[in-house]
Amino acid sequence: MRTMLRAAAVGAAVTGLSLVPGAAQATPGGPGVTGTVLAQWSEAGRDYVLREITIPPGQATGWHYHDGTLYAYVRQGTLSHFDATCASDGVYKKGSFLKEPAGADHVHIGQNRGADNVVLEVLYVLPHGAPFSEDAPDPGCELP
Repeated sequence: MRTMLRAAAVGAAVTGLSLVPGAAQATPGGPGVTGTVLAQWSEAGRDYVLREITIPPGQATGWHYHDGTLYAYVRQGTLSHFDATCASDGVYKKGSFLKEPAGADHVHIGQNRGADNVVLEVLYVLPHGAPFSEDAPDPGCELP
């Protein structure tokens, strides 16, 4: 199974698969936002973690960034995604993929503006030992 997950992760990265939450929200994420680790391994100084993230209706991830690249697949619902200027950088419906680049210059928030849970399958490709995300202050802009 580990070999299959590695192959899936490499295949996703190679094909460009971009996997994976009113007013601006400060970090951390809203009530009920959960993450479950489905698989993880380390190789060549990187941690690969496959997680399922659930964002209830009306909730958000909180402002954050990642030390590595994330690839997300929207398994259920619609994710509205905004950058640190509060500009929309995508609305991702069920069956869509997104990629979140690494670095503090890529602060973002994901929101669930729908009536059903957003469920994401997210592959994190992180420097070994890095957290899933780094909290970022609310930039103070108003989300559309």
